[in-house]
Amino acid sequence: MSVLASPAFRARAVLLGERIDLRGWQPEQRLADSPRAVPLEGGGIAILFRYGVVVFFDVDVQRQQVFLESLQPVVAGWRTPTESEEVEVRVEPGAREGVSGPAVVLGEATVERLQVIADILSKSVLLGAYESQMAGAFDRVEPFAVELRRTGRIGAGADELVKHTGATLLAEHLMVGRAAVGEKPELLWERPDLEPLFVRLEDEFEIRERLAMLERKLGVVSSTAQAVLQLLQNRRSLRLELYIVLLIVAEILLTLYELFVHRAA
Repeated sequence: MSVLASPAFRARAVLLGERIDLRGWQPEQRLADSPRAVPLEGGGIAILFRYGVVVFFDVDVQRQQVFLESLQPVVAGWRTPTESEEVEVRVEPGAREGVSGPAVVLGEATVERLQVIADILSKSVLLGAYESQMAGAFDRVEPFAVELRRTGRIGAGADELVKHTGATLLAEHLMVGRAAVGEKPELLWERPDLEPLFVRLEDEFEIRERLAMLERKLGVVSSTAQAVLQLLQNRRSLRLELYIVLLIVAEILLTLYELFVHRAA
């Protein structure tokens, strides 16, 4: 059964933060759970994901903003400005479901079909955010590597690079663990007939390819961080050894001085 009467509408995914506490947010009405789908006042629906994404269907921008602001108390790590991604959706009874030109075509605007679209859009906007973060990590790695090759020494930005890499590793944990970007939604276990639609959308938005590219880039950044940590540890070990040698020399000199003074007396 269609939950939206319009034959054409916009779907928009918005990344709000790191997590939405759905247990602490209880709407008056629900259309579905896993993921949570709720009707909005004035028409349209919103589908919420615990990893910080809300997907709107047939909701104007002003009502979207009002709804997002109402969620702020249950959003951890609120992002400003928020990242978003949009796509047009057309309902054409009897048509082959999938992507046709710039639009996603559905035979019927059921909650389950909208949940499939929402799953793909939410993962796409999440990947977009992490792609931007990874680009920043690469911008920091390149000058450091050039300086290391040129001088053979660790620059002043090594500690900052390690901190930034830690944030990148945390992002991967959230992306792979919490959002499960590379996995199929639970909905498909109950509705295997929707898997062809999911596969077509996943292929169109290049979800698996983008995830694989991110993982490869993360491997480069991670290996760079490990090399930096090793160099930092080696440098600190050399300093410690130098301090020990200086202490030993000072102890020897002090002993010789005492012997000299004793004999002179």
